[in-house]
Amino acid sequence: MVHFDHDDDKPREECGVFGIFGNHEASLLTALGLHALQHRGQEACGITSFDGKRFPSERHMGMVGEHFGGDLRARLPGHAAIGHNRYSTQGRPMLRNIQPIFADLAGGGFAMAHNGNLTNARELRHQLVQDGSIFQSTMDTEVILHLVARSSRPRFLERLIDALQKVEGGYALVGLTGKKLVGARDPVGLRPLVLGRLGDAYVLASETCALDIIGAEFVREVENGEVVVISDKGIESHRFAQARPASPCIFEYVYFARPDSIVQGRSVYEVRRRMGHQLAAETPCDADVIVPVPDSGVPAALGFSEASGIPFQMGIIRNHYVGRTFIQPTQTGRQSAISKKHSPNKAVLEGKRVVLVDDSIVRGNTSKKIVQMVKEAGAKEIHFRSASPPIINPDFYGIDMAAKSELFAAIHTHEEMVRELKVNSLGFLSVPGLYSAIGEPVRNNMMPQFADHCFTGEYPTPLVDYEHDESDKERQLSLLDDA
Repeated sequence: MVHFDHDDDKPREECGVFGIFGNHEASLLTALGLHALQHRGQEACGITSFDGKRFPSERHMGMVGEHFGGDLRARLPGHAAIGHNRYSTQGRPMLRNIQPIFADLAGGGFAMAHNGNLTNARELRHQLVQDGSIFQSTMDTEVILHLVARSSRPRFLERLIDALQKVEGGYALVGLTGKKLVGARDPVGLRPLVLGRLGDAYVLASETCALDIIGAEFVREVENGEVVVISDKGIESHRFAQARPASPCIFEYVYFARPDSIVQGRSVYEVRRRMGHQLAAETPCDADVIVPVPDSGVPAALGFSEASGIPFQMGIIRNHYVGRTFIQPTQTGRQSAISKKHSPNKAVLEGKRVVLVDDSIVRGNTSKKIVQMVKEAGAKEIHFRSASPPIINPDFYGIDMAAKSELFAAIHTHEEMVRELKVNSLGFLSVPGLYSAIGEPVRNNMMPQFADHCFTGEYPTPLVDYEHDESDKERQLSLLDDA
């Protein structure tokens, strides 16, 4: 996995995928859908359509609005299209790593876009290269493409299923052939994928907000371990993995999903507001004002204010014309953006006992800067509250989160975190409290209802590549001991 030395307190996002079949404005609607999913990745974007003969494609570094406008239907014609917003987890930010990716297979062209991370991609890639495969990118997405190409099964769908049965990890993918739009979700349901309908057309997207922006009707979530096939004949559903309870990523509720999205029938905004209610109950504080760290801390801060009776105020103003710092690939750009991103509202903060509410703390760097800024604005006391539990383990399924050695809560005791942040008090939402806010009052310890490994260390799938890394480390240490 490729990591960048990000100076920010947010989990670095996955990606967003979108696909539509059966509308002559497919590429335009795809661009709109990607625009709604822009929060999931701002590094690069791409769209591939099918015009009846060819698969015209455009891929660009940067955001959707910068590239996909004007005569888009003329540039990317056809009644079907797929698109992708990228934030790199596997594969460095470069043009050849932008999706959708495309290949001419034995049965015809196949384009694919993928959200997530394969935890055995490195092992599979090594085997494929040994067998003669030639890779054009460093993305784990291309591993799936090669597995489809090399499958001996006779039909395309069988070849796709054959490929998916060989991979481990979390993923949601959309694919486009000359006759079909396909969508698939990993056996655990880690990465999200929903099905919608717009007139006679069908839509696949990472979140319901992408359906809303084009006026599509939500049909259902794609199930874990399911492949959906959309064609002129309608929709087919195929299961490629043994049925098991889903374990979707809990960070969709904590941070990733847009507040106006619906995840598993739950309003993300309402869940985050209830997180604030629960946080206030678990970590009460005598203070004058509740201040969110915008924008992601706003719903939880509102909930904290409602439950505590302490007034809610916008004590920090965010400049929305500065991009998210963790999306920017260079350290210099991130440092500059952090200093311009937030400004203190001195009229709210001066002389006050302030409760700062944020959705999470990853490295602690930006939290320290925020606290210092509020202190310099004249706050009398600062109490920091996180609307998620302490993050003590990295993720390997598409969230490019820091290594464990960089995670603030993993390398400090509670008292050390208070001293490092220079706050009067610090509080985190508990794991049971998070489940309660989502609507699951008791966490099932035998089969957790959500992938909560960042808080608990219980990973839902084998971590093949990571386990090999650990084995290599142990072997190297053993050799040193023998020397």
